[in-house]
Amino acid sequence: MKKGWEAVIGLEIHAQLSTESKIFCGCSTRFGDEPNSNTCPVCLGLPGSLPVLNWRAVELGARAALALGLRVNEVSIFARKNYFYPDLPKGYQISQYDRPFSSDGHLEIVTAERDEGGHAREWRPFEVRITRLHLEEDAGKNVHEGLPRTDLYSYIDLNRAGTPLAEIVTEPDFRTSWEAYDYVNHVRRALQWVGASEADMEKGNLRCEANVSVRRVGEEKFGTKVELKNLNSVRFMQRAIEFEIERQIELIESGGRVAQETRLWDEREACTRVMRSKEEAHDYRYFPEPDLQPLAVNADWIEQVRRAMPELPDARRKRFMGQYRLSFDDASLFTRDHALADFYERAAAASNPRGAANWLKGELLRELDAAGLAADASPVSPEELGALVRAIDEGRISGKQGKDVLVEMFRTGKGASQVIEEQGLAQVSDAAEIEKIVTDVLAANPQQLASYRAGKEALFGFFVGQVMKASKGKANPKVVNELLKEKLKAE
Repeated sequence: MKKGWEAVIGLEIHAQLSTESKIFCGCSTRFGDEPNSNTCPVCLGLPGSLPVLNWRAVELGARAALALGLRVNEVSIFARKNYFYPDLPKGYQISQYDRPFSSDGHLEIVTAERDEGGHAREWRPFEVRITRLHLEEDAGKNVHEGLPRTDLYSYIDLNRAGTPLAEIVTEPDFRTSWEAYDYVNHVRRALQWVGASEADMEKGNLRCEANVSVRRVGEEKFGTKVELKNLNSVRFMQRAIEFEIERQIELIESGGRVAQETRLWDEREACTRVMRSKEEAHDYRYFPEPDLQPLAVNADWIEQVRRAMPELPDARRKRFMGQYRLSFDDASLFTRDHALADFYERAAAASNPRGAANWLKGELLRELDAAGLAADASPVSPEELGALVRAIDEGRISGKQGKDVLVEMFRTGKGASQVIEEQGLAQVSDAAEIEKIVTDVLAANPQQLASYRAGKEALFGFFVGQVMKASKGKANPKVVNELLKEKLKAE
């Protein structure tokens, strides 16, 4: 960012809640079905149809709110948000406005600026104020064909109309695009962790919008904000914000004025483009939804939802650092998703925490990433990874051999002991057996023995190599080193 300027950024995330049916009717929320096959009079907005609230959406909304540090309000009110759009058949969206489901959240994340290669610099804590999380229904989807030719056809798919959303709105607390990037990733992980949403941007069940303005450093008044839409990935969002910050600074410095508008991110051209002028809240003519009663929950129910939730990722990361003595980076890596955190804990219980961490983050995650698999789909179970770590700790195989064993375990799904036995890799740790090999090697190399004892200590590696060769690589290196040192000192 140009010196003397700062950005002011607020974010809105729309996350589809993981219900099997829509928020106000029984139609399926299944992704990928034939267009307009999951519709009914309610989600089509036909006259006389009445909405009925899906309680599962309320429960998942509460999980999301609690995972993000929001207060769940005991009374909230649905409202009609009125606007015309082809994929909104009722001519209004059932949402919430002045009495939202939850509000006043404070969320601590970790963030870092990145270099040109995208590598993080020093990580630091960062607090985000979340204004509200409210419940609402989604609109349908416009599908356009023919671009960029002139014979453009537009279609409407209403399968998505009425799917339950949690809209999460922050205060304008972000000052850089990377802070926004880390926040969205944190929210995605939290929603997935507690089972509130799949938060898969490729399927469209998590979408984000950014409100961006700039001002000179030291000014308190906000500049004119621009809303960024069409952000199909967290990386696209970061790039769009970065571009928009520079565009606004350049425009102001050249004597122009920033217009309050909605802009789209064009990934092909790597720039933002004007979509439409930006509406204000009063343009939507909000009023209470007459067909739905106020949504009332009590403190006992909220506490029941809280108790049913798993340990949250930040709490688990801190526990991993304390209980298993993991570094911040390792604990953060293992708590990036719930399945991976569970996998690590089971592997640590089956071996030792440090060894399990090293083999999981180094060797097994490389195999999983290459195969495109998540931890819960690993051919190597946590217990078998622990068995491999134990085999190395006990000296039955070397660390180098362990890498080959893991590759074979991953390929075949066989256990560590079975692979070690089948490949004949078990190390010889019997001191008497290794001592005989050492004695034979020294006897077979009298010239090198004399040179070593005369002061040429570099020959120690030669003797180690000869012993390992004679044992076909099976001799325990630690025992070999100890016995050689003892024998070579003898006159």
